[in-house]
Amino acid sequence: MTKRINPYARMDLIQPLIDYSHAVPHVGLETALVHLVKIRASQINGCAVCLVMHSQEARQDGETEMRIYLLEAWREAPHFTARERAAFAWTEALTRLDHTADAAYELVATAFNEAEQVALTLLIGNINTWNRINAGFQVSPPRSSAIKVAA
Repeated sequence: MTKRINPYARMDLIQPLIDYSHAVPHVGLETALVHLVKIRASQINGCAVCLVMHSQEARQDGETEMRIYLLEAWREAPHFTARERAAFAWTEALTRLDHTADAAYELVATAFNEAEQVALTLLIGNINTWNRINAGFQVSPPRSSAIKVAA
């Protein structure tokens, strides 16, 4: 494995993305949904750093271990609402850039109003950017002993 640079050593370039991440409006989006969308995109992209971070944050905000474990199998698991399923379908379509994802858009258009659709799309684009930075530069997640598990 080729050693890669630490992108976080260039905070002058990273800080605007951090600021954008805090500015992305979550208009009408439930906290649990935001966490699960970030986790789902990170699963698809194989971003270990984001998986650890957003799973921790989700647990701290009350998300259950079971729903986090089953997120990759959301189609088969009965643990998710129709609204969450629509968000996951849209997340997958945008993360994989499926230009024929009419069915995913129809689900989102049915479950989310216009402002929520835009907010969800901005959220998905943002987490995909972070996934690409962390995976591209092979940023390592913390060791398992450093991971905080919610009580």
